[in-house]
Amino acid sequence: TRALAIWEKALGPDHPDTALSLNNLAYLYKAQGNLEAAALLYTRALAIWEKALGPDHPDTALSLNNLAYLYQAQGQLEAAAPLYTRALAIREKALGPDHADTAISLNNLARTLQDQGQLPEAAPLFIRSVAILDKALGPQHPTTIHVLKNLAKLRQAQGQAEDAAALFADAEARAAAQAPAKAP
Repeated sequence: TRALAIWEKALGPDHPDTALSLNNLAYLYKAQGNLEAAALLYTRALAIWEKALGPDHPDTALSLNNLAYLYQAQGQLEAAAPLYTRALAIREKALGPDHADTAISLNNLARTLQDQGQLPEAAPLFIRSVAILDKALGPQHPTTIHVLKNLAKLRQAQGQAEDAAALFADAEARAAAQAPAKAP
């Protein structure tokens, strides 16, 4: 809170760096379980970034994503989904369809759809996310492996046990390949 007060005094309450400080403090509050305070700060940061940087800026997408993640954690899936959808649209336009942040937005929206029981709609988003991350970050990157496991969990939820097992095995093989070799 002290850093936020300094930013507000030095740069003003509507400066993008003030929004970043709000965002970081909201993250801390969320981690501490103070979800109501986190939501207020995330909402304020979003308003600042939209006004200062525009509604189609990647920082606006980051803020939308953070607020949506908070809503998802609270079980407010109907509130989270449109924010994730908007963040995805911004990232696709600003960063391109093959950017790692675009893939993260695809994963986040897919998880929300899965949580809402919209399994067929979630599947292509997970698949596209893994494909992007394979190219952008590499097949052994922890984020790529995480999203691959999300796809495996979706296949499991869809009753596709064989496909799920193959995806889990792929994820484990990728994780093992990223581990440093042990000396003899």
